[in-house]
Amino acid sequence: MTRRYFGTDGIRGQSNVFPMTPDLAMRVGIAVGTIFRRGHHRHRVVIGKDTRLSGYMLENALVAGFTAAGLDVFLLGPIPTPAVAMLTRSLRADIGVMISASHNPFADNGIKLFGPDGYKLSDELELEIEDLLDKDIYSQLAKPHEIGRAKRVDGDIYRYIEFVKRTLPREVTLDGLRIAIDCANGAAYKAAPAALWELGADIVTIGNEPNGTNINFECGSTHPDALRKKVHEVRADIGIALDGDADRVIIVDERGEVVDGDQLMAVIADSWANDNILRGGGIVATVMSNLGLERFLGGKGLSLARTKVGDRYVVEHMRNHNFNVGGEQSGHIVLSDYGTTGDGLVAALQVLACVKRSGKTVSEICRKFEPVPQLLKNVRISGGKPLENPVVIQAIADAESELAGNGRLVIRPSGTEPLIRVMAEGDDSVKVESIVNGLVDVIANARSAAA
Repeated sequence: MTRRYFGTDGIRGQSNVFPMTPDLAMRVGIAVGTIFRRGHHRHRVVIGKDTRLSGYMLENALVAGFTAAGLDVFLLGPIPTPAVAMLTRSLRADIGVMISASHNPFADNGIKLFGPDGYKLSDELELEIEDLLDKDIYSQLAKPHEIGRAKRVDGDIYRYIEFVKRTLPREVTLDGLRIAIDCANGAAYKAAPAALWELGADIVTIGNEPNGTNINFECGSTHPDALRKKVHEVRADIGIALDGDADRVIIVDERGEVVDGDQLMAVIADSWANDNILRGGGIVATVMSNLGLERFLGGKGLSLARTKVGDRYVVEHMRNHNFNVGGEQSGHIVLSDYGTTGDGLVAALQVLACVKRSGKTVSEICRKFEPVPQLLKNVRISGGKPLENPVVIQAIADAESELAGNGRLVIRPSGTEPLIRVMAEGDDSVKVESIVNGLVDVIANARSAAA
């Protein structure tokens, strides 16, 4: 079935433009509330958000929908996505909701849904919700005496802070470390600095003054230059950059060099394998992870299982095959011993534990392999299906033949933006660049012809 609303990470779009409108948010509340209104107990939903201006609008619309469906609503305020997943389980809620567009600009927003187990909903449940959204759902409304209540809960952020602190190995403290942290003016602007400071670190914080429109703006994991400058300025031992909803992390070492999610997964997998706590015989990543990571793991006798892009697919494979480390090159890192979704702060603490135990610098610890030359470019589209164009299909086949045995090619539509992503990697950087540029031109021309 063709999806109309859900992408790779919930429903996402520009605020006040279909589908990200108050009307749809209210209908989501009614539809989801109807599906999860099972049994005769009092049903509850927890709702968190990041710091986007449109969060107020969507939050109130969702409250209207859920209470109309008969669910009680607990409003968490600005809080990281992994905290919503954790609190959904901790508070025995029937559903968890995060209002966020993650790393996107402030004008975008989104709705992420978690089941009572703290995991993102399955494709089947999302399709069931979509089916209800396009129907007359008002016949499903609760009776007058069954309408839900809503209340704001201010203290549950501290539950998350304590949870995060407990993921650091007991014998490790952060005493003596100077940490620069960039909160992306997003959901973790309170929780992340507090957790690191309480663990003993000397903290320098940037990106912690959200105003509704500056989330991810020239800061955070997608714009690490501000953190690189701060690391140099304060002579920090490490820089930690989160994204707008704190489910991603990128590290900056003491020299100001960026360390991506592939390197961080290598660090954690190597450490956990040495401690005999790594499960599944390796890790799970997506088709976008660098070939260098795969080669590094192979040299350690570990495997790399690849999924399609989206941390929910990584988590699904982890659950089905008993892995406990997985993630994405972008910095989504899932450690299932601790949580059900990507958690940038928890992942950072595992890296910090490796640094403290070794007594080495971050640059020594976090450079596990030399990445294979990789190039990713985006082609913005305004409609049509350029990847079904015969000319494009032939160009892709030719490129795959050229890379055969010495690299990889990944071409896919973005699940969150109107883009076609073109990625190639291989040992020959000149060839990689030529292939990507050629495919971008072919796809762009096919798009123009279709338009």
